[in-house]
Amino acid sequence: MDLKQKVIDRLNNLTKPVRSLGYLEDIALKMALIQNKEIPELFNDKRVYVFASDHGVVENGVSAYPKDVTYQMVFNFLNGGAAINVFSRHVGAKVYVVDAGVDYDFQDNHSLIKMKVGYGTKDFTKGPAMSREEAEKCIELGKKIAREAIKEGADLLAVGDMGIGNTTTASAIAVAFGYNIDDIIDIGTPLDSEGIKRKREAVLRAIEVNRPDPNDPIDVLSKVGGYCIGEMAGFILEAAHSKVPVVIDGFPTTSAFLISYYLDKDVINYVFSGHKSYVKGHKVILDSLNLRPILDLDMRLGEGTGAVLSMPLIEAAIKMIREMATFDSANVSKGIDQNLEDVK
Repeated sequence: MDLKQKVIDRLNNLTKPVRSLGYLEDIALKMALIQNKEIPELFNDKRVYVFASDHGVVENGVSAYPKDVTYQMVFNFLNGGAAINVFSRHVGAKVYVVDAGVDYDFQDNHSLIKMKVGYGTKDFTKGPAMSREEAEKCIELGKKIAREAIKEGADLLAVGDMGIGNTTTASAIAVAFGYNIDDIIDIGTPLDSEGIKRKREAVLRAIEVNRPDPNDPIDVLSKVGGYCIGEMAGFILEAAHSKVPVVIDGFPTTSAFLISYYLDKDVINYVFSGHKSYVKGHKVILDSLNLRPILDLDMRLGEGTGAVLSMPLIEAAIKMIREMATFDSANVSKGIDQNLEDVK
């Protein structure tokens, strides 16, 4: 009997009706397969890495906030005052901030990882956001960050994103991979109808000017991506390669997941979607990949907040399979024969 069937059999023999704990059972099964253990272990070192960078497309008026908010929010993260800090303290996760390409030079900080590729991408409505070499560097730096985290003992990772203009960049990546722009384009920060129109036009111009190749994820990243997106993609790839689960957050982190997925489709077996963002394009992408979000709270903040808030439910799923009694151990009658096929 293979491992998957052993886990399914255990789930079906816990003291509950088959499938009565729904998606929690799927999470427990996925964690067992990731860890290659019939009864998965709980986590010792939960971390979220918030990747920050600036996006040249902000020159087109696609955000309600000025570019300076990117570096100002990095300071907020480092000072422990942002939502991601509050939620991470609540769930017992460590917060690290990655300077992937902020247009600012930060002093050293124990929570700051300096992996700057450049001081913000170029305006991709006029040409490529970055060179192919920079795109490849982003991937490698993201891998390096994940390797270091895992070497230090991290066993549950999450990614978050910060950068004014990031949802425009994420939209351009999605459209480059073939998603319909009208299914994708939406507000990140509060925008009026004219702002949405500018955002849509910027994405369409970027696709027309750059002609990103959907069969070449590095080409997509270089032409319409961002430094933070590329480093997150590399981070996800390395986590999957090392068989460490990684939780993605909202729309920008999912665009990074798209890059990693089209580089290696096996990564989906190691990724959890922490939540469904209120940004409408997020659901479109998740549904297309059959990647079910754990939470749906109408959030669209970013920073990794939805990813971190989902961590206790992932832990609850593991505790379920570890600690619940089986029908045999509890001397409880199973009653009607249960259909094992009900478990995915």
